[in-house]
Amino acid sequence: MKTTKLFIYLLLIAILSSCQKDDQKIDFTFLQLNDVYEIAPIQGGQFGGMARVATVHKELLQENKNTMLFMAGDFLNPSLLGTLKVNGERIRGAQMVDVMNEMKFDLVAFGNHEFDLSQQDLQKRLNESTFPWISANVKLKTDNAAIPFYKEINGKKENIHETFVKEFTDEDGTKIKVGFISVCIPSNPKEYVEYGNMFVKARASYAALKDSVDVVFGLTHVKIANDKRIAKLIPEIPLIMGGHEHTNMRIETENGVITKADANAKTVYIHRISFDKKTKKATITSELKEINAAIKNDEKVEAVVNKWQDILNTQIKEVIQNPEEIIYTTKIPLDGRDFAVRGEQSNLGVIITKSMSFAYDEKVDGAIVNGGSIRIDDQLFGTITPVDIFRVLPFGGAIVKVKIKGRLLKRVLDYGELAAGTGAYLQRHNIEKVGEKWFIQNKEININKIYTIAFSDYLLKGFDIPFLSEENKEVLEVYNPTENELAFDIRKAVVEYLKTQN
Repeated sequence: MKTTKLFIYLLLIAILSSCQKDDQKIDFTFLQLNDVYEIAPIQGGQFGGMARVATVHKELLQENKNTMLFMAGDFLNPSLLGTLKVNGERIRGAQMVDVMNEMKFDLVAFGNHEFDLSQQDLQKRLNESTFPWISANVKLKTDNAAIPFYKEINGKKENIHETFVKEFTDEDGTKIKVGFISVCIPSNPKEYVEYGNMFVKARASYAALKDSVDVVFGLTHVKIANDKRIAKLIPEIPLIMGGHEHTNMRIETENGVITKADANAKTVYIHRISFDKKTKKATITSELKEINAAIKNDEKVEAVVNKWQDILNTQIKEVIQNPEEIIYTTKIPLDGRDFAVRGEQSNLGVIITKSMSFAYDEKVDGAIVNGGSIRIDDQLFGTITPVDIFRVLPFGGAIVKVKIKGRLLKRVLDYGELAAGTGAYLQRHNIEKVGEKWFIQNKEININKIYTIAFSDYLLKGFDIPFLSEENKEVLEVYNPTENELAFDIRKAVVEYLKTQN
C-alpha cells in the first residue's frame, strides 16, 4: 500500500513538473490596423470606430495576454478634424494620438501621410504619443546630417529606433523574443525628411536584429509590389503587416503572408500565431474582422472620441445646419483615394465637378478642380452625409467662374495631364481628352475662343499651376461668388447637388 501511494505521489510530481516545463512553443496575437484617419464610425455609423476596435483589442487580451496592437502607418493626416482649430491652433492629428494613447497601441509605423504635417506639427504629435514608433528608412534632416526622428519628453530626447523587440512569456514558462522591422514608401518628399532605400534598409535592419530574437515580423507602409519584393529579399519573415492601399488583401508569399486591412478601421486583421522555438516555425491563422455596429464601444475610448467629435460638430454646424443628414446613397464606391484622384478621372471627381457646374445653373462650359483638393484618401460607400463631403473637401473654398482664352485653357489642361500622380492633376466635367486633342462639350478646343469655366478658387492662386492666376492676360474675367450663393463653398455645392440625385 505504501509503495502504491509513493508511486502515485511521484507520478503527480512528474506530471506537475512536466506541466511547468518549457515546451518551446508559445502562442501570441497581433491586431493590425492601417490607414486610419477617422476616430468615429463612418458611413452613417455602420463601419469603423476606434472605440469598437478597443473592445476587440480587450477581448483579444482576455483570450491571450500576449497580444499586440499595431498601426501600419497613415493616421495623422488627412482628416476633417485635423483641419479644424482649437485655441487658435489646427488639430493636425492630435485627436488620433489622443485616442491611440488611450487604446494603448504597442507599435506604430510611419506612413507617407505623417509627413503631410509640418516638421513642427509632427514633432508635437511624436512628443504627445505614449506608444513606440519604428522606421528603418525615414530620418530627420538637419543642417549637419540626417538623424533619427525622436520624442522630446521633459526636455529629454528619445530616438525612434529602426527596429523593435518584444518579449513574450506564456503560462508554461516558454519565452520568446519577437523582432519587428519597418520601412515607409518615399512618396511624400519633404525638406525635413530623408528617405533611405526601402529594400536596402529592410535587409540591413533585419540583419542587425535576427541574431538577437527568435523571429522577425514586418510592419510596413509601402505598395504591395514593394512588400512582395521585401518578402522575397527576406524570406525568413513569416508575416508582413502592411498599409497604403486602403483595401484589404492577403497575399501568400513563398514562405509567409502579407496582409492589409481596409482603411478607417472598416476591417482589422487578427493574427493568431503559434511559434515553435525548436523548429523556428510560426504557424499563422489570420482573420479579417469587420468593425461594425454589432461591436460595442469601449467606454473609455468612446469618451475621448466624443470629446473630439463634439469639437467637430460644433464647428461644422457653423457652416451647415444638418451635418448628419443622409443626402445620397451609393452602391458603387466613390473613389477619393490619392492614386485615383491624382492620376485618373475618378467617379468622385465627376460628382465634385458636376456640382461646380450645378452651382452656376449649368451656365458654364466646363468645370475643373485639382485632385489635391480631395483629401479623404478613401472611398465613400452606402449612405453619405454632409460630414462625408466635408471630409472629402476639408478646406472648402469658393467656386469661381472664369472667362478664359482657349489657348490658356489648353495649357492648363496639358499641365494637369502631365502632373499625373500629384495634387495638380485635374478632375474635370465636360472636358475630355481624345487621343492628343482636348474636347469641351464634345467639340475640339478652339484656342482662340473664350470659354467660361468653373474653377476651384485654389487653382486661381497659381500654387499648383504657376501660370494660372488672375494676372494672366488670357484670364479675361473672374467672378467671385457672394456668401449667399451656392458657389461660395464648394462643399455646400456638392451637398446640394447630391440631394438632387436621389
